[in-house]
Amino acid sequence: MQPVTLKEQTESIRSFKSTIRKCETALAQMNEKRSNTVLLEKRLNALNIGLQMLEAVWHRKLLPYDQEKLAEVREVLAGMLLSIEKAYANQKEGSPQKTLLERRIKSLELAIQAIDDHASKNFKSHDTF
Repeated sequence: MQPVTLKEQTESIRSFKSTIRKCETALAQMNEKRSNTVLLEKRLNALNIGLQMLEAVWHRKLLPYDQEKLAEVREVLAGMLLSIEKAYANQKEGSPQKTLLERRIKSLELAIQAIDDHASKNFKSHDTF
């Protein structure tokens, strides 16, 4: 994984936690209205695992997830990244929303990179050449 400053780590973790809280609030509201929550639940799960992934990399901890689960999480986070990048393109320069989206983009990119790095290390350790 690329070197990340302590400030970037803190901002990324803060961004993930903020996004998780936002999703939890939306999920509670959707449950009250008896709306379909499958997509939001998937995203919330992926965000929690993405956050755990970053914390594991930066604090040298092990994760209890197999490659299949991490691949699923990566796919969901990548989909979220595309949506956020589209929203980012429509924001005014210097706006608070644009700054928020910049941080979300950076944190998602770092989580995806951490998953990719984990997958390549795991693949190499299983390599029998």
